[in-house]
Amino acid sequence: MPRQLEPDEFATAMTSLDGWTGDTTMIRRAFKFPEFLAGIRAVSQIADAAEAANHHPDIDIRWRTIAIGLTTHDAGGVSQFDIELAHQINEIASAEGAS
Repeated sequence: MPRQLEPDEFATAMTSLDGWTGDTTMIRRAFKFPEFLAGIRAVSQIADAAEAANHHPDIDIRWRTIAIGLTTHDAGGVSQFDIELAHQINEIASAEGAS
């Protein structure tokens, strides 16, 4: 079972996650894409990564802006799973031209 990161572990992990904010309960980031379909393509790829990891984010789609929330419910907050998926999401979003 995954465990919630301790505050010092969380702080260290967040230094490598550009654009993400939050606390030990949840991390969030919003991405703005150059066009609606680029955001939808990113959401599809994020869904594939989430399925492969069996770890599913909260996703909110608003035209060209996609907001992501990550937490590990079983752990009661942010775990290493969230940090790893956030890194993958950053790569996916960047490849689709997000800012």
